Amino acid sequence: MKTSFTREQAFTLLKKYNQEPFHLLHALTVEAVMRDLACSLGFEQEADFWALCGLLHDIDFEKFPQEHCQKAPELLAEINATPEFIHAICSHGYGICVDIKPEHMMEKVLFASDELTGLIWAAAKMRPSKSVSDMEVSSLKKKFKDKKFAAGCSRDIIQQGAEMLGWTLEELFDKTLTAMKHTEKEIQQKMQTT
Repeated sequence: MKTSFTREQAFTLLKKYNQEPFHLLHALTVEAVMRDLACSLGFEQEADFWALCGLLHDIDFEKFPQEHCQKAPELLAEINATPEFIHAICSHGYGICVDIKPEHMMEKVLFASDELTGLIWAAAKMRPSKSVSDMEVSSLKKKFKDKKFAAGCSRDIIQQGAEMLGWTLEELFDKTLTAMKHTEKEIQQKMQTT
């Protein structure tokens, strides 16, 4: 899987439609997590593709929240994104705002980890360290079970994502949390230069 554009072009497009630091942090987080998961799951050859899908998955969300995953193809056309790339981006909204089903492993990982990274960051902010570096899966499970905590993060989507992948919730938590631990410093550095 190759893309018809560079990471620099992708990031320029992201910043054209996303200015809020929260949305940029989320994009950079999902980019880094997707790259890390591609490598840990044996898809190193596709790591750039996975990462760029992570970076641009919410390209239309800040400016067009009512048209999320529906406006994306039009915006991604600005960098000549392939139909395969557009399908991957739009499929993360499956059952929420579009009926494009995640088919490939990468699309299922994006669907599953997107929502979960938000829950993990929210949990990290509550810790004395303000970091994922010392977070355990057990404490993440407690936050997941507490429906009042980070109520905007859909537990159903996270559960559905794990099922799509054929993983237990614990496996999904462990793999995503590990990826975030591996990439936390890199994400913070990128945010400082954004």
